[in-house]
Amino acid sequence: MTSNSFLILSLALAACSTGGLGTSLGTPKDSPFAPKIDVKKTAIDQTLVGHRLMDAGEFELALEAYTRAAIQDGLTGEVLSNIGTANLALGRVGQAEDNFRKALEKNENNPDIWNNLGVVLMERGKFAEAVQSLKKAFALDNGESDAIRDNLRLALAKLENPAYDDPQLEQKYKLVRRGGSDYLLTGASG
Repeated sequence: MTSNSFLILSLALAACSTGGLGTSLGTPKDSPFAPKIDVKKTAIDQTLVGHRLMDAGEFELALEAYTRAAIQDGLTGEVLSNIGTANLALGRVGQAEDNFRKALEKNENNPDIWNNLGVVLMERGKFAEAVQSLKKAFALDNGESDAIRDNLRLALAKLENPAYDDPQLEQKYKLVRRGGSDYLLTGASG
């Protein structure tokens, strides 16, 4: 047997072993191969990851995390609402409105989703519909949320006078999510 044949036979036998060529190089730390996936561990909750990214102002990354949550959990009302919140923070008002409306189809008794839809409608200049959405949110919340109350006041003022501009409010809309966290969205003037 020639030395080339011996080398080829040795490599072939090493590749046939349980670890392949990577385990013959030494300890697993020295291996050039990716570590095995531990399927026994629980996956990281992508909704929580998205919330943390939203808090950090990383809206595009949050949207990606919420999309992964949709893959894990399905398109629930909460997931659709979170996607809508991220889209709104990114300035994608039309997409956010669609997300919130779809979220309401899945969970029509969630005051946070009604509030966030009202914020989107105010952004789009649909003040009458925004007032109705925010009234529904206020009723479902039993008037307990300051954010919903503030948004309703602003929507009522805008409905009465579309050019309404109160420097005290500074037109900051408040998006809310379940769990008590608020997101502020600075509204467009006029």
